[in-house]
Amino acid sequence: MLLACYVIGLAFIALWPTPVDSDVSPQLAHVLKWLNQHGIPAFFDYSFVERSANVLLFVPAGLLLAMLMARHRWWLALAICVVGSCLIELGQLLLLPARYATLDDVVMNSLGALIGVGIAALVTRRS
Repeated sequence: MLLACYVIGLAFIALWPTPVDSDVSPQLAHVLKWLNQHGIPAFFDYSFVERSANVLLFVPAGLLLAMLMARHRWWLALAICVVGSCLIELGQLLLLPARYATLDDVVMNSLGALIGVGIAALVTRRS
């Protein structure tokens, strides 16, 4: 049930016709500028936030799928997540002209899934 809710939420975010951050981009840029002026390193910019969001978006996918599968099938959970990310980007490329399909998103989503799979491995190893 939790996985189904997550997938529905992910679909809404990934396949929304316009970039989901378009309404908050000016405010985010203002906050990031303020943070940079007050000691936060310059690498903490919009690109960093976007990449981090792409990583965090797929941590639950890797975690939940890995928890559903047998311990030795962790690679299958990761593969499903990578394929899912590729399909999302392909959908954005072909069906959503206002969205940007990038290889960087696939890499960051895959990293998030790998982190989720790693967390699942740690949790199942301890129990």
